[in-house]
Formats: sequence, structure tokens, C-alpha cells
Amino acid sequence: MAEPGPGPGQEQQSGPAGKEEAAPAPKKRRLAGGERYVPPPRKLNTGVSFGAAHFAETSYYFEGGLRKVRPYYFDFRTYCKGRWVGRSLLHVFSTEFRAQPLAYYRAAARAGRLRLNEQPVRDLDVVLKNNDFLRNTVHRHEPPVTAQPIQILAEDQEVVVVDKPSSLPVHPCGRFRHNTVIFILGKEHGLQELHTIHRLDRMTSGVLMFAKTVEVSKRIDEQVRERQLEKEYVCRVVGEFPEHEVVCEEPILVVSYKVGVCRVDPKGKFCKTIFQRLSYNGKSSVVKCLPHTGRTHQIRVHLQFLGHPIVNDPIYNMEAWGPDRGKGGKIDKTDEELLKALVEEHRSKQSLDILGIMEEDLNSSAESKDCGDSSDCTKPVQADPSSENSCPAEDAQDPGRNDTAGCPRNSDANLETLESKELNSCENQDGEVGGRASGEKDPLCVECKMIRRDPSPKELVMYLHALRYKGVGFEYCSRMPEWAAEEWEE
Repeated sequence: MAEPGPGPGQEQQSGPAGKEEAAPAPKKRRLAGGERYVPPPRKLNTGVSFGAAHFAETSYYFEGGLRKVRPYYFDFRTYCKGRWVGRSLLHVFSTEFRAQPLAYYRAAARAGRLRLNEQPVRDLDVVLKNNDFLRNTVHRHEPPVTAQPIQILAEDQEVVVVDKPSSLPVHPCGRFRHNTVIFILGKEHGLQELHTIHRLDRMTSGVLMFAKTVEVSKRIDEQVRERQLEKEYVCRVVGEFPEHEVVCEEPILVVSYKVGVCRVDPKGKFCKTIFQRLSYNGKSSVVKCLPHTGRTHQIRVHLQFLGHPIVNDPIYNMEAWGPDRGKGGKIDKTDEELLKALVEEHRSKQSLDILGIMEEDLNSSAESKDCGDSSDCTKPVQADPSSENSCPAEDAQDPGRNDTAGCPRNSDANLETLESKELNSCENQDGEVGGRASGEKDPLCVECKMIRRDPSPKELVMYLHALRYKGVGFEYCSRMPEWAAEEWEE
């Protein structure tokens, strides 16, 4: 969510004569007895980027080949959604934000972490009204990503081009914020206010381009609309891919935005990908991919349909798709059965983190359609510098997170009996959360009570790489990854 701009009664721009024109005070409707006043919505500044204050929220540390983020306090903020009007806050939490038990929200309210129109929520039975502004302060944990550094391939006055490692989301989405390309470039390279020109899946590595100004971004966006850009990928797939050129034009449909799963379906959107085999080592093939459209997971879904999924694809080369692993679009499961099977397969391997979700996410009934999936969110970078426009801890979501190792979640009894002294330790004297040092345990935080298995650096690599990005007047390439060498063997 963008940062709020001037509110009612604040200073306005000067008029033509140089005098400041005071905005007329908004007329307040006379309230009926006992009726709750809701302030008018604040004007939002559009296009606000991430800055020093956002980058300073927490810090990184490195362990076992992984980049990790120290837990930090964070405000999820949102205006009341239309479907919430007339419902109690408790009912909204119980039906749409089930990642936490109701006892958590009661304890959070007692600790001053829930605010309605910037006032502490004392009664969760309060009925929501249009324009209500809700703030939920959570102790936020992000999933680890590879410790491999981001290599800057080129930089001038107009663009920055990097070689993105696998496992890193491009920008904040879901459970990821600081473990993203945008934040790492801002925190470690001093590159701020970048404009995303194109995106890569979280698990895809390779050439990623940012514009430094709105003008450059608009100019390249025009090339995108005119289909003047060429993208070339390389991948390693299962089996012996045909030697001749293969063109796949199967339409693709999104199955789940939350988990991030797509499949070939006649009701899907038109797609076209051209494939050419580069080498075969007796077990797997290196294939060049030229996508002519840009659908979510397009290359990965088309390769699965052709019977040659990417060797280590954590979604499209899984047993959950059936004995043929989705070849020819044969699945023999409903979408719900497929999703359940995929989740169960990863849960059994303690690798839900690879999907970018955690157990708590699966308990939430509301799926966000704003972010395609936690790994491939296409929400603009500048639209949401501080809050990601979500409210509950349900979204403690990062471009991509994990599986528990037999540790109990907060029980209602434990939360209900937390001493007020413990709860108040999270607040400063002004009643605002955030007085604790980053990384300390938080008495309300479910994540703090869990032990999670870290993924290995190897698990955070998928054999799909954006090799080249070419447009009118520019062309950028990265080096071929090690796994793409002709004689390479796992």
C-alpha cells in the first residue's frame, strides 16, 4: 500500500496568487447516539518507492550457504474491504485470516498490536464500517534464500542489469520483503527507486533489468507492448528432448494463486514457446527456450506438457501429477485434489518452504489474486512500499517459506494465559510496538516457537536460467550456468 499523503486540514499547495488556499473543512455528519465515527480515507501518494527507512527495518546474516533475515516488527495495513462491512472484526479474523487462532488476535489486541483508525482495538466485536483503516503489527519472519551474491552485469544512467540468483523474488510479495532483489540492491548496493521492467519467477535465475527513471521504464514498456523484446532461456530437462525445433502453443490456466500452480487447459490464455535442444548427456537435455508470450510459469508448464519437465522443478516434476507427471495434460485429478497432493508431497519431505508457503498459509481461506503466487507476484514495485496492503499475520508470506518440525503452534490456552507483563514488553511507553531489538523472541509469535528445517543451497536452485534479454538499442547476456555444460552430471 502506498504511503498516505496529506490528510484533511493539512497544508495545501499555494494558489496562483502565491497565497495558501485552505481546504474547506470536511463537514461531519451528525452521528446517532452510540454510532462510531470513521475518519475519511487519506489520500495516497502513488508511485512511492522503497527508501532508507524501509531498508533499515532489519538486517541480514549468513549461515550454511543461506542469506537470512533477522525477525522484525512490521505493520500490515489495509482499508476495510467491501465484503467486511457490517461484520465484526472477530468474525473477519475467524473466517478470512485463520492462520492464527482467535486467541492470538485477542492477545494481540491486549498488547496494542491491533489498531482501528489508529486507535487501539479494545473490543474485537466492533462492527466494521466503510473506510475503516486497520493496522496489525506482527513479528515477521522471512524464509531464507541463497547466499549467492547478486552480480551487476551493467549499469548506466538509464538502467541496472543484474544476474539474479535462483530462490530470490524480484520484489516484496507474500512472505518476502528484505530477501528480495529490490531490497538487497537497495541495502547493499545503494540502488534505490528502481522500476521493474520485467520479472522472473523466484526459482528462475538470470538476466533481470531495472529502469532508473519513469521515462526509461515507459520507453521499454512500449517495446514490450509492441513485442519488440526477445528473451532467451536455457534449462535442463528430463530425458532426451527431440533434436528438431519444437513449438508449443498450449493455453495455460492458473490453478492456484496462493500455491502458485498452473496447467494446460483449453480455457487458459494463449501461449507460445519455441524449444531447441542444445545437448544431451544420456540422462537429461539442455534446451534453449524462446517464449513469445509471458504467462506465469509458461516455459515450465509447456515442458511438462511435452513430457520433459525441468529436472528439479519443485512443482511440475512431482509425483502428485500422476504416473505421467502431467505429460500431454493428463492429470486425472481435480484442481483441489492436485493442490492437496502437491502440498502433501512437499510436507512429507519437509520442503513446503520451496513452494514459498507454510503450514499457517494453508489454513487461510482467502486467496489473494493480487499476487499471482508467492514466487511470481506481478504487483508493481512502487505500489506498496510499506505495507503490502495486507492486514493479518496470515500474510507473514515470503517470495517464498516453510515446514514445521514437530513443534506445537500457540494454543488458545497458552495465549489466553500470557501474563500482561509479557505482552507489554513488546510495547514502548507510547503504546507503540517495536521497542524490541530485531531477532529477539516475541511472546505472541508462532514462528518464534517453531523449529524449521533450513533448505540446502542445492534445493534453492532450479535449472532454468534467463540467458539473454534484447530490445531496440540494447542486449544483455549472462554466462551459461554450470549445470548447462554439455558433459555436466548431477
